[in-house]
Amino acid sequence: MLDELEALAPLGYSLGLHIRYASPLVYHSTYTAAWARQYNENSYYLRDPTVFWGIASTGVIRWSEITFPDPFDVLGKASNHGLRFGATASHGPMTSRSICGIARDDREFNDEELALFGDIIQRLHDDHVPPTELTTAQVEALQCIANGDRHTAASAKLGISESALKARLKSARIRLEARTTSEAVRKAREYRLL
Repeated sequence: MLDELEALAPLGYSLGLHIRYASPLVYHSTYTAAWARQYNENSYYLRDPTVFWGIASTGVIRWSEITFPDPFDVLGKASNHGLRFGATASHGPMTSRSICGIARDDREFNDEELALFGDIIQRLHDDHVPPTELTTAQVEALQCIANGDRHTAASAKLGISESALKARLKSARIRLEARTTSEAVRKAREYRLL
């Protein structure tokens, strides 16, 4: 789906999936390094009318149609980096909202492209629903590994066999859709489960 998004946005995109506690659980951007640096160094996400729209609304909108004030001229500064035309899509409940911006420099996005954009964001949002909980056993096992314990030390600390520890870690990886234990630890932290 990211390939579809990239094909739709000639000048890139910025995607935050399942924004909770003011930060996305998954973030990906293909905007130029210069724009990303200026945007982040100046904390434009706190001033960006496209973000305000995405928090306040769901659906898809062209940047030119957003009526939120832009006193810091974030959209003007984006235009200086070639992002002259764009759109924002927002999907999901307020407690776990996904927001994405796409840009191009040659023309407005047409209605067909906006419909495709909204569909892509909905699918990305739905396909990346994070788990809301792990079992106590899974959390304990992941926490030991996160603290730097090796399997032998972790299993001794928990009072279980090494094979039981490995089973807990495997079930946590499956629950978190992680390929490795280190990825499971990272995802558990991102999802605020550790």
